[in-house]
Order: sequence, then structure tokens, then C-alpha cells
Amino acid sequence: MMDEKLDVPADNTSFFRRALEEWRQYVIYAGFIAIFIFFSLTLSSKGFLDPNNLLNIVRQTAMIAVMAVAMTFVLSAGEIDLAIGAVAGLVSVTTAMALAKFGLVGGICCGVLTGIAVGVVNGLLTTRVGIPSFLVTLAMMGIARGTAMWISNTAAIPILDRNYYFSFGSGNFGPVPVLLVWALVVGTIGHVALRKTSFGRRVLASGGSETAARFTGINTRNIKLQVLIISSVAAAVAGMLYAGRLRSGRFQLGEGDELSVIAAAVLGGTSLFGGFGSVIGSIVGALMIGLINNGLILMGLEFSQQLIARGVIIILAVTVARSRR
Repeated sequence: MMDEKLDVPADNTSFFRRALEEWRQYVIYAGFIAIFIFFSLTLSSKGFLDPNNLLNIVRQTAMIAVMAVAMTFVLSAGEIDLAIGAVAGLVSVTTAMALAKFGLVGGICCGVLTGIAVGVVNGLLTTRVGIPSFLVTLAMMGIARGTAMWISNTAAIPILDRNYYFSFGSGNFGPVPVLLVWALVVGTIGHVALRKTSFGRRVLASGGSETAARFTGINTRNIKLQVLIISSVAAAVAGMLYAGRLRSGRFQLGEGDELSVIAAAVLGGTSLFGGFGSVIGSIVGALMIGLINNGLILMGLEFSQQLIARGVIIILAVTVARSRR
């Protein structure tokens, strides 16, 4: 009889633990819905629910969503990329300059190659030299920003190619912004790659336990190299989208985005400690941050107060991440 009594609390504990894990998994979606309802009720008179305002939220967060998809892979592999925003700004400048000299194809190729080059440098220094990715990408943040300022003389580089800025940010397919299409395409590719391919399983294994992954035959150094390259290429895509939307390349573009990108990924369920990631959650996290920023603007809050709100979001994200460990 005593054994039977002891089994009941154990089963209940297991049940509640599973229920808590399920709640944590879907808290981002519940939070997004709650915030949307709150702003809908309090800001309806200020045009929050206006279709143009909602589309503007999508346009403003599309680049963050694209980078958050890549950051999901980086964090899941147990690494981090702090240079992602600065690389976006650098690519916007190199793309704009190349468009003026080499045309549409040359500009796109230059932007992508810039991202690949930065990713290779970050990856090799991290995986071959052994410098932590935190330090490598922190240094690369300054290098990318300084390079963009240097080659542009701190001036905006105009983009006059209509085909480019239609395809990379300014265009619409009917009521649907091109930026939304980009975010959906990148998100779909990222989700399938992480959940349905052997590469995604190796990424999660490398971040979950690098030692165990090595014993199973996974080349964790190559995996980490590849995710850092993916991150820089995603930053390049975001930089080209920024340039297309604003029709110019500017070194300031992407400044501070690394915080929003990391917060979006972690809020969406990706662990800061590696081993678990959710691409869909990262996109929802990016939309949540855009939703909050838009709501705060409509409330009339100053930019400084928006920064405080962003900091609170990051603290919340880290708290959720630690609870998943």
C-alpha cells in the first residue's frame, strides 16, 4: 500500500513537469496573441488595426526575421553572432556601390560574396584558431561597421535600379509586400533544414553536447563553421533588403539589430545554451518585437523608452532560455 501511495505523487510530478514544458514551448504564441489583443483594444483609435499599419509592422520586422532564422542555427549549435547587424550595414553599402558599377547581377553577387567572406573569417577564427565566437563576432562588428563607414565616406549611396529595389524591399505583389515573401521563403527553408534534414539534426547535436556529437562521428567544427557562414549570408540578404527598401546603402543600417535578432530567437524558443531551436518561433519572436515597437510609438513613447522596453524583452528572453536548460 505504501508503494502505491508513493507512486501517485511521482506520476503527478511527471505530469506537471510535462505540462510545464508544453506551456514553455507555446508561451511565445500566447504572448504574441495577448500583446496583439492589448494593443488592438488600447490603440484602435490611433490606427493600430489599420491594414497599412499592420503591413508596416511586417516591413519593419522582415529583416529581423530573416536574420533571426539564421541566428536560430547559430545558437542551436552553441555559438553566437554579434556582428550580424553590422554585416547587414556593410552589405548594404557594398551592394549599392557594386550596383552603380556592375549593374543588377554584379550588385547582388557582391552583396552575397561580402556575407560569405565575413562568415568564413568568423567561422575559421572560431573553429580553427579556437577564439570564442562571442569575441570573434564582437570584433567583426567593429570591423564591418568601420569598413562600411570608410568605403562610403559615411555618406548614403543611392540606388537607382528599379528592378533591384522592387525585388529587394520596395515592391508589392498586390497587397503583399515583397519583404513578407522574403521572410516566408527564408523561414520555410530554415524550418525544413532544421527539422527535416540531417544537417539540422547535426546542428542540434553539436549544440546539445559537442563531445557526444563527436563520438557519433559528427564533425562539429565544420557544423559551427557552416552555421556562422549561414548567419553572415542571412545578414547579407537583410542588408540588401534594407538597401532596397530605403533605396540606398548606409553604414547605419542594421545598427543594434543583433540585440533584436538574438531576443527574437530566444523568445521564440531557441536555447542560448545550444541543442534546441525553433525557426517558426524565431519569426514569431521577431514579429512580437516589431509589434511592441509599433505599439510604443503609437502610444507616443520616446525612443529612449523603446530601448528600455527592448532591454526588458531581452531579460525576459534570457529568463525563458534558462528555464529550458
